[in-house]
Amino acid sequence: MGPLIILGVIAIFVIVFAIKGFLIIQQSETMVIERLGRYHRTLPSGINILWPLFDKPRMIEWRYVRTEQDGRGIVRKDRVKRIDLRETVYDFPRQSVITKDNVVTELNALLYFQITDPVKAVYEIANLPDAIEKLTQTTLRNVVGELDLDETLSSRDTINNKLRAILDDATDKWGVKVNRVELQDINPPPEIRVAMEKQMRAERDRRAAILEAEGLKQSSILEAEGAKSAEINRAEGIRQAKILVADGEAQARVRVAQAEAAAINAITAAIAQSNGDPATYLIAIKYIETLKEMVSGQNNKVVYLPYEATALLGSLGGIKDLLGAGKEPDGGGPELTFKVERTPGRSASPPQPPKPGEEKKS
Repeated sequence: MGPLIILGVIAIFVIVFAIKGFLIIQQSETMVIERLGRYHRTLPSGINILWPLFDKPRMIEWRYVRTEQDGRGIVRKDRVKRIDLRETVYDFPRQSVITKDNVVTELNALLYFQITDPVKAVYEIANLPDAIEKLTQTTLRNVVGELDLDETLSSRDTINNKLRAILDDATDKWGVKVNRVELQDINPPPEIRVAMEKQMRAERDRRAAILEAEGLKQSSILEAEGAKSAEINRAEGIRQAKILVADGEAQARVRVAQAEAAAINAITAAIAQSNGDPATYLIAIKYIETLKEMVSGQNNKVVYLPYEATALLGSLGGIKDLLGAGKEPDGGGPELTFKVERTPGRSASPPQPPKPGEEKKS
């Protein structure tokens, strides 16, 4: 019976050793092993062999968040043997903080951290999740207490960077690396939100009024510039039109002068062949044209004929002599009546007979 008992004890020891002695550690996990109550080693990932009666893993406090079916998150704390070396997210509950201008505000923060030294995380702090949570809350109160409400709402990146730097420095001796800190929500009191909405609405109304005034200003400037350009273009067009009209009139007068010169040359040549005086002919033609304009009125009568009309009669006589027309007119044309009036105020005297050589032929 003795050998059987020994074999049974050995078999039990082998079974217990196989169950407790062989331990498989997954990737990104580790375990702190104590031998006879003292730190022995940290197990890496893979297969590890332990002495069941002497080696024992050290427990550590850990925090889990479980989401229920209704969407609520339940925080559960437990003591675990395996230490997760991956980056962990802690969602802390809302907390009330007081800003520099004495406004009570609710904040909700997220913390991303990672255990870099499992030994320090086990032996340097008793409850790592609670320590990180409380440190984050107190640090958040200190940082936000140095800022006004407007600065708190507009300086999330500044708050995040300050929190990360302070928490990373404080948790370094715990073997924890704080990677990021994010503020999820910043909720001022309802009356402050109402005041902020009024302020925002007033600011937007002010900006809208400024933009409208700027638009009207630019519109007035553009309209004035357009009117100015239109006036300049109109004046330029009038100037160009007047220049063109003047050029046209000048060219027309030149053409008329050239035509008159050609006509005068032709008349002069024709009169020169008949041994006449071209000047007398031209003057007589001008007198006739003027007389035609004078008698073109109603009843073909000249109401007033200046005293110098005797020169016209002399011109007519010159044309007669020039053309050698000695016949009297046939009387078929309109009757011309000449009336000589004197200026009132002068003494009336009987008409004097013309001097020799001043008789005019009609």
